[in-house]
Amino acid sequence: MCTAVTYSTRDHYFGRNLDLEYSYKETVTITPRNYEFKFRKVEDLKEHYAMIGMAYVSDNYPLYYDAINEKGLGMAGLNFPDNADYKEEKSDKNNIAPFEFIPYVLAQCANISEAKKLLENVNIALINFSQELPASPLHWIIADKECSITVESVKSGLKVYDNPVGVLTNNPTFDIQMFNLNNYMNLSINPPANNFSSKLNLKTYSRGMGAMGLPGDLSSASRFVKATFTKMNSISGDSESESISQFFHILDSVCQQRGCVKMGENLYEITIYSSCCNMDKGIYYYKTYENSQITAIDMNKENLDSNDLINYNLIKGQQISNQN
Repeated sequence: MCTAVTYSTRDHYFGRNLDLEYSYKETVTITPRNYEFKFRKVEDLKEHYAMIGMAYVSDNYPLYYDAINEKGLGMAGLNFPDNADYKEEKSDKNNIAPFEFIPYVLAQCANISEAKKLLENVNIALINFSQELPASPLHWIIADKECSITVESVKSGLKVYDNPVGVLTNNPTFDIQMFNLNNYMNLSINPPANNFSSKLNLKTYSRGMGAMGLPGDLSSASRFVKATFTKMNSISGDSESESISQFFHILDSVCQQRGCVKMGENLYEITIYSSCCNMDKGIYYYKTYENSQITAIDMNKENLDSNDLINYNLIKGQQISNQN
């Protein structure tokens, strides 16, 4: 499964954990302004906003997992099994395939207001990229520097939710995830008071007891609560180093370790990579399961007016700095 979060200090940040049991040889991919986006059912875009993100590139097409554009709008697709419901094509809507959804939005929208307007005419249609790559069941978080939304195509239609916590995991649907936070309103960063009984002399015996009851398992519902609690209470300095360090600590609070979620014989879900995008500066930071060193790629150091995709292979081997 996966977790996506937003975070703000002096700058604004957006990123995610990708939790899976396998990798598609994804790369950090920059799509410049003049790369021609070809869509299956709507007009192609020959000119658009540049973007950077993690993608699997197939037939020279970037299948983005997450990305930000040059205007500071970010978007990520997360697994949404059993709930995602893609529709038949509709003549009165712009029919967008799931794999096209991230580039379709980021190519044209500079902020959440523009994204919401674009979504009014969108139908996420059941269109596969290829026979080998069928449509994945997804829902999406979209964020600008001020706010975020969650988009879900379910049986009852396309739902667009304001996302006041700036967090997304997987199942259940976003409205239920948000309602579930009511069950944890007693959690606190402060030491707890004795509300159990005035007749008992109960005392705190450890730091952190105000958050007793905070979920620690790896289910998507629990990760939503833990990531939200961690993000909403996070404090860091506003330098770039302090900000991205704190961002990755938030993601680390819900990462997946090999061996804890079994998917098959000798097959386990892990956090394949974690990303952090500076939405103001267009910098994509990442680390991988085997490489905990943070790597940065700045889209503005590339020619954003070119026609060709720019790909950076992930540095996956552990990078160790020997101090003596």
